[in-house]
Amino acid sequence: MANRAQIPTNNSALIAMIADEDTITGFLLAGVGNVDLRRKTNYLIVDSKTTVKQIEDAFKEFTTRDDVAIVLISQYVANMIRFLVDSYNKPVPAILEIPSKDHPYDPAHDSVLSRVKYLFSTESVASDRR
Repeated sequence: MANRAQIPTNNSALIAMIADEDTITGFLLAGVGNVDLRRKTNYLIVDSKTTVKQIEDAFKEFTTRDDVAIVLISQYVANMIRFLVDSYNKPVPAILEIPSKDHPYDPAHDSVLSRVKYLFSTESVASDRR
């Protein structure tokens, strides 16, 4: 258990979001939003004016913050930075791809789901060898 990634317990852990305005608004209304003392938020609203660089920077920032436990990212936004999402391999914060209003969820592009399928396929191969 000593090797497990720990979420800081002195403060609550946050959920960070990178998505379209409607998705972010829904989560903000549910109470997920946060603004710290330096006026940094735990979300990025992606619209037609948002550059890939801004999305990359937000993803890197959210995945390195100590107070973030989960990063929710719309799947169509994750496809814009697929190389970063696929190369991310830490357990905390967890990266979850979610659908948006205008872009349905496609399990073929979900990096977490593909990793789980890979793990279960290698486990089944290993158990067959016994």
